[in-house]
This record gives sequence, structure tokens and C-alpha cells, in this order.
Amino acid sequence: MPEVILTMKGIDKSFPGVHALDHVDFEVRKGEVHALMGENGAGKSTLMKVLTGIYTKDSGTITYEGREVTFANPREAQQAGIVIVHQELNMMGHLTVAQNIFIGREPKKGIRIDDNAMNVEATKLFKQLGIEIDPKTTMSELTVAKQQMCEIAKAISHDAKVIIFDEPTAALTDTEIEQLFVIIRDLRAKGYGIVYISHRMDEIKKITDRVSVMRDGQYIGTLITEDCTKEDIINMMVGRVIYEDPKTQSQCPPDAPVVLKVEHLNAGKMVQDVSFELKKGEILGFAGLVGAGRTETCRALFGADPKQGGDIYIEGKKVEIHSPKDAVEHGLSYLSEDRKRYGIVLKKSITENSTLATLKEYTKGLFIDRPKEEKVTQRYVDELRTKTPGIDQLVMNLSGGNQQKVVIAKWLVNDAKIMIFDEPTRGIDVGAKQEIYELMGRLVKEGKSIIMISSEMTEILRMSDRILVMCEGKKTGELDIAEATQENIMNLATRDIDMREGDK
Repeated sequence: MPEVILTMKGIDKSFPGVHALDHVDFEVRKGEVHALMGENGAGKSTLMKVLTGIYTKDSGTITYEGREVTFANPREAQQAGIVIVHQELNMMGHLTVAQNIFIGREPKKGIRIDDNAMNVEATKLFKQLGIEIDPKTTMSELTVAKQQMCEIAKAISHDAKVIIFDEPTAALTDTEIEQLFVIIRDLRAKGYGIVYISHRMDEIKKITDRVSVMRDGQYIGTLITEDCTKEDIINMMVGRVIYEDPKTQSQCPPDAPVVLKVEHLNAGKMVQDVSFELKKGEILGFAGLVGAGRTETCRALFGADPKQGGDIYIEGKKVEIHSPKDAVEHGLSYLSEDRKRYGIVLKKSITENSTLATLKEYTKGLFIDRPKEEKVTQRYVDELRTKTPGIDQLVMNLSGGNQQKVVIAKWLVNDAKIMIFDEPTRGIDVGAKQEIYELMGRLVKEGKSIIMISSEMTEILRMSDRILVMCEGKKTGELDIAEATQENIMNLATRDIDMREGDK
């Protein structure tokens, strides 16, 4: 049995109106990858913030390397060897790779920073990780995957013994994920204790040794990964069975009217002559590899990016959409894949966010009609089952799944008829996913129409009535759900790439 390096026992933490951690236990051994799982709001992030000194625990003990510790801040935790590789990278784009890794602790020659020594040390770290990155490269020039490798190098440079990976694969391609797994396995072999937070079940089975599950701020239990099934983990997470069967036939009537028609849409290299139709009450899935042009197509449709050509018809009538304001006036909504950047205002309340797109309807002269605003907000908090102490709660204090519900509420308040869901469940746990899926099902039954962009094949096959596939800015095919399989979707998603490789 490997040595236990970290033990958290009976950790309790409360905030006003929320008991976030209720006597939680957790341990990490040397040379293991230990998954920490649970729905959004289960308390995973809070537990890690208590560990690394961002929050102060109300009670309980943390034992690290055989002695009881309490870290006053993340710097103290880093100095002791406990480091987080965050989902949202904390790098400075204008600095070099080496400068980012050693920021605040740069080697010096006299009073000057010794850039050469810094570059040499960074190169050693990369060699240790088995990756090739030039330490003199400006950080903004790197891909997200390579930026993440730099975060890992930074963690190791702190002489880390425990590394916490928080949703590390959220923005990575399949190839980049495999590269990350090679590094994590190497770190495990070298004796690092690794905490792995993720919602992706397939990853958990591939990369972890044990799985600890939290639910509603409580510790539910720990499983040995190779001895448990995906269903075992899900049942512990949500306390109920979640069904993930693919859709076998379209639930949209064949004679449903066309509500949106796009002809020969062009917008730069990533949107080339794209045409499609969307029917009333239909979920049209947009499938393809990362960089296929799916998001760019929908942003051009919504007026968020300028289009260079093409026609858009809504309910048979040609419309001009030059801005998101135009799109909203024509009954379109867009739930961005980056909800924190484009979907919500984090430092505003649920109420303020819910009426953001329709504020004119809630104003009387110069004043906002607060009772009217609060009434509609409460309606959608109840309808979407948003977990919050109240409608005045700041959105930044909500979990990812509940933030997504606030974005959806904003467009439901606006009564949008055509809804674009761009990666609707990215960074959301399996229970919240189920709620989003059920909501989408209700919306189409009520006569709304949905375009859903997703990089998860299981999600595309589970939710779509019809699937449009893109590759490198072009539409390469369309499939009814009855004939769709992972294989024929992937064939279409790589068609242009394969043809080009064949020409070489």
C-alpha cells in the first residue's frame, strides 16, 4: 500500500445560507491519481480551496507529510508542495514561457533578473516532462494545450508533491488529452500524489486509480477505479440512475415547418458556403472536430462576427442580421461556449442577469420595476431548479451548471424562438447535464427550435433529431439521427482532411 501523503478529516465549511462542506474526508497517496468527483455545487472546488488556503475551514484537520497543517494562503501551500493546475489558466500572455513559470521568484544576477538562468531552468523542467517548448516563446503564441503544459512545469518548479488538476481537459483535443495523460502517468510513476477533478467519465476510467465522490457538500465514498463501473460512480454522484441511451429516431414531425433557412453563408476561412435548414421543434446537432467552424458559423448567423455573404430566412422571410441586437429582435438567442465571457455578468445578481436581454420591458421611465423583475426571475429559478439561496445571489457564487441555467433563463425571459446552444454542458457534471437535456426536450416540445454544437459524440447522438457535420469550415454532410453512428459522423468530420492527405 503506497504511503498516504495527505489526509483531510472532518472538513466543515459554511457560507451565509450555504453549508458547503459537511465533515468531508479525503486522502491522497504517493504515486496515485485520485479522482474527486461530484455534481456542480457538490463542494469539490471548495474542498480544494480549503486545502490550499483560499478558504479557512470552520473545523476538521489537514495532515500533510505526517504533520497537521493549515495554510493561510495559496503561496504557503505552494511552498509546502501542494499546487493547483487550474481549468482557467493563470498565465500572462505578454510574458515569455520562462517568465511565467518563475514569476515572483526569478533568478537574479546582482540586482538584475537572470533571463538566461531562467531559460535554462525552464528547459530542464520541460525535459523532465518529456515535452518540447521553447522557454523564450511568448505565452500568447502557444496553444491552450501547451499553455497547460507550462502550468504543469510551473507546478513542478515549486518542488510539488501533490498536484491538483482541475478539469484539465476541458479545452483540449483528443490528441492533446492523450499527451496530457502521458505526462500524468509519468508524474504518478515518479511518486507524485495527483488529485484529478473532471466530469468526463471515460477519462476517469482511463487515468485514475481511485475515485472519491461528493454530493451536496458531503463525502459519499471512495471506489477503486478498476473495480467499479461508470454507472456505480454516477449513482453515487447523483443518488439516482441516469440514462444515456442515444436517440434512435427524430422526435420532430416530418411535416414541421422550416423556421430558419441559411443559404451559402460565408465568413472568412472557417465558414465557407454553409447552407442548412432548421425545423420547428427540432434539435439540429452540429458535429465536427475542434476547429471545424461550427461556432464560427453560428456566430456569423447571430451577427456576433461579420459575414461576407449568404442569406438568412426566418419563417420564410429574408432578414438582415448585422449584430446580436438584430438577431435578438428576430427571435434568436445564443448560449456561448464561454458563458463567463459572453453569457453572464459574474458580479451581478441572478435577477440582473435574467433580465439583461429584455431590460426595456422592466423599466418605468428611468427606474427598473423591481417587483416585476423579481417575479419573472423567481419563476425561472423555480422552473429550471437553479440551486441558489435566493435570486439576489451573485452569479459568480453559483456552480457552473447553475450559471448555465441563468444564461438559459435570460433567453427564456426574452422568449427566443430559435436557440443556439454552443457546448451547453461543457464543464457541467452528469446530474446538471441531465437537467439541461430535460430542459432542451421541454423547449422543443413547446415549439422552440434548437441548434446544438457539441464536441461530445454521446451528446450529439443522444439529443439530435438531425446532425450537420462540418470539417475545416465546410459542411461535409447531414444525417438523420436514425442513420447516425459515431463511425459515419467521424467519416464526415474528417472527410476534407482525408482527401487532402490522399492528394499528397
